[in-house]
Amino acid sequence: MIDIWRTQFILSDSDQPTCLDDIRPTETNYEALDPKTFEAIETEALFHTIDQTKTEIGRLVLYRSLVRPTQDAQVLQQKQIALREIESNAQLYDALTEYVGKVSSSEKSLKHLLYGEFVGGLATDEPSSHSDKLEFGGYGYRQYQDGTQFVVDLVEKANVIPHPQSAYLQTILDAIHNFGKSRTYALMEGPAYSANGKFKIKKEKSAFDLYSRFHPSLFKVLPILMFFVAAYGILFFIENLMPELGTSYFGYGLLGLTVPVFPIILLAMGVSDRDSIIYPLRKQFRENPELAKALEALGLLDELLSFCRYGETYVGNKILPEILDEKQHRLIVSKARNPLLIKSMPDYVPNDIHLDQAGRVLVITGPNSGGKTAYCKTIVQIQLLGQSGCYIPATQGQLVPAEHIYYQVPDPGQLSAAMGRFGYELKRTREIFFNSTQRSLVVLDELSEGTTFEEKMTISEYILKGFHKLGASTLLVTHNHELCERLQSDGIGRYLQAEFMPQGPTHRLIAGISRVSHADRVASAIGFSQKDVEEHLERQIETHS
Repeated sequence: MIDIWRTQFILSDSDQPTCLDDIRPTETNYEALDPKTFEAIETEALFHTIDQTKTEIGRLVLYRSLVRPTQDAQVLQQKQIALREIESNAQLYDALTEYVGKVSSSEKSLKHLLYGEFVGGLATDEPSSHSDKLEFGGYGYRQYQDGTQFVVDLVEKANVIPHPQSAYLQTILDAIHNFGKSRTYALMEGPAYSANGKFKIKKEKSAFDLYSRFHPSLFKVLPILMFFVAAYGILFFIENLMPELGTSYFGYGLLGLTVPVFPIILLAMGVSDRDSIIYPLRKQFRENPELAKALEALGLLDELLSFCRYGETYVGNKILPEILDEKQHRLIVSKARNPLLIKSMPDYVPNDIHLDQAGRVLVITGPNSGGKTAYCKTIVQIQLLGQSGCYIPATQGQLVPAEHIYYQVPDPGQLSAAMGRFGYELKRTREIFFNSTQRSLVVLDELSEGTTFEEKMTISEYILKGFHKLGASTLLVTHNHELCERLQSDGIGRYLQAEFMPQGPTHRLIAGISRVSHADRVASAIGFSQKDVEEHLERQIETHS
């Protein structure tokens, strides 16, 4: 079996459930994508484009696959095999779809049990709308019953799923089956026995144990029976052993005084069950790795089915790229289309991607609005899709999983008086360079802006040559054709330019270096050409004359 499991499961062992914000990269906690790249390449939008999950755990697993993609080529290969098996086996596809659909309807009940706060009073099934927390009335009995029943259904309903052939699917289903054999599952299935903060399952309890069976209900037969027996005993004592009182009305009056005590006793039992049984048990459940793995397995199944549905609904060419297990990054794709733009632009012009040993450095030139940025984002988004195990919009593809993906764009919002634009961008480039490896994918949108042309040429040249020697797949978007000529003379890089026709850009990338600006065309398009300026000045003169 392959090891498909992450070092940290989705299930949180704290008192708060995991959410998307917990998975999103931060400055101190990221993997393949740092937070700047995450924002620059529109990862959130990419997630919403492909997300067709049915469960919350599936949604979190899919989000993690994009935001923190695996770097293990063998896991990705096995994931693709599992996806193909589901698509080719209608019986298996239907069984998995039915299974995920059935358990999804009660999934939230486990979340309510594990992370709810039970404040007493009348029981409620839904959390309070007046609190930011999962706050419920009652003592957690209903949440305990529903949450543990969800887990029982998760295990029992998995038993009817046909045995798969792929190792990835076998590993997923084995995690659910193995959890069904665990002590934690036996506690959740019940009955559970408790004494002094300790718990036993049925096969652990002997006849001589003083452990009492936990009944997740406020109305317990034995305590209620004992209360009424005691009340009857008081009445019997007064009527038969104290006849000198002369009347039975006194006994009934005394018995009536005990009636208000009954609900107080019930509430006290509720508090005791909540604090000494439900809270301690659910802490064990949250911290149990077998339960976490079983829930993870549900999420992984839902993720695969989401990929299937995405593939079924996608209009156009799509493939699962060949995953290569190599020491250097490679991405070769035929007729790639941007996964975010294809719906809004059905006639989106496809382009090929070729990042390999010979074209480790790719320099893209051309005027603005020619499609350079869209092409770069297409490259990174396709890398992410393929590295998550999903389809990519293309006719053919190969990729090596990237250890790091960096996308540098100008960020004026981060400028400081002490550093300036040049210093800030150079600091970002330095950060990228010193963290890149041979299995990294780097996109640089211009280099060394905010300084003189001579300094820009010198700095950009040694940076690009440095990335070339480092071995990372590096894309540079630039208007600097002089820099391209220097690099080209040293045999470094492959060069593409945005194609322009007389009527405008075609959004195709063709071989070569662009030496044309088209700045006047852009200025004219927005109404700020030299002619526009002169006409405005003439109108101002006429107005004031």
